[in-house]
Amino acid sequence: MHLSYWENKSWFQSLDFTVVGSGIVGLNCALSLRKKYPKSKILILERGPLPSGASTKNAGFTCFGSLSEIVEDLKYHSEEEVFRLVKMRLDGLDFLRKNLGDATIDYKEWGGYELFRKNDLSLFENCMSKRKEVNTLLKPLFKTEAFKDSKNEFGFQKIIESVFFTPFEGQIDTGKMMVALVKKAISKNILIVNGVEVTEFCDDKSKVSFEINNNYQFETNKLLIATNGFANEILEEDIQPARAQVLITKPIKNLHLKGNFHLDKGYNYFRNIDGRILLGGGRNLDFDQEETTKFGLTDKIQTHLDQLLSEVILPNQSFEIEQRWSGIMGVGTQKKPIIKQLSDNVYCGIRLGGMGVAIGSLIGKDLAMLS
Repeated sequence: MHLSYWENKSWFQSLDFTVVGSGIVGLNCALSLRKKYPKSKILILERGPLPSGASTKNAGFTCFGSLSEIVEDLKYHSEEEVFRLVKMRLDGLDFLRKNLGDATIDYKEWGGYELFRKNDLSLFENCMSKRKEVNTLLKPLFKTEAFKDSKNEFGFQKIIESVFFTPFEGQIDTGKMMVALVKKAISKNILIVNGVEVTEFCDDKSKVSFEINNNYQFETNKLLIATNGFANEILEEDIQPARAQVLITKPIKNLHLKGNFHLDKGYNYFRNIDGRILLGGGRNLDFDQEETTKFGLTDKIQTHLDQLLSEVILPNQSFEIEQRWSGIMGVGTQKKPIIKQLSDNVYCGIRLGGMGVAIGSLIGKDLAMLS
């Protein structure tokens, strides 16, 4: 890459703020910086032609955690920590909806269902025994029971007939959300450059020098890192990449399924969208292989997803797969995101733990407030 005088002058000189990553965190960070510093020069750098991690590749769930996920979290976190995590997710979703509007992101509150396979009876019974405890913990947030008993009304097979339902979960169109955020950023005179990867940076206390694509070096007053699943390539924090594989069917005639559906402690999930079924997950089948920043599909997980569709979700019904893809999330030993100042002029907002839609907007805002 060879920049012209005009490119260098217009995009890379006299930078007040440089945000690394144009996903939901990075865009919200830049927008919040614009409110805080209306006359500043703000640049967003993105390694891919589109946001490269999970922001444009996720399932579009506006979820706060299924019952089994919350029960699992209570094994490793205090009740207060779990309460704060759920509150953060709800606050983040509220911020997202108010910021862009429900119509813009095609928000539908059709509820969330948690299903259990017949061979997961012990997990189901454990969740049933903990449901009252979890509902009591979360009642200050929902003012009523977060999780209720329901029945299998969708014709799923090979599952326990009792399911858990929450009316407080919804779904959005991920693409519409991200297009709206990009448009909003551009309208606020925020510069976005794609196809650029920050490979090194150095904070000398007065400014930050950074290198892109192992080639060009530039300077910025403040550097804000919002690369989530790719963060461990340039940072030493408690975060690892986690690849999620996804598929979507072609339109299915007379599809009556509506809502978000969770299986296997949230490691498998599916929903309706545009008359199709979107299904993702399965990384719990091969954690080591899926701890990667490389996009791609594996036979093991894709076969698993195909079987879920044909044997559990759409039994005795014909369907065709239209697309398959993967996204890269950022996870760690703790569910709490990392939002902190790393040096005098460098900050990060990372480790969204697969809850980017729920907390990404809020993390971006909080990241901007650190500077």
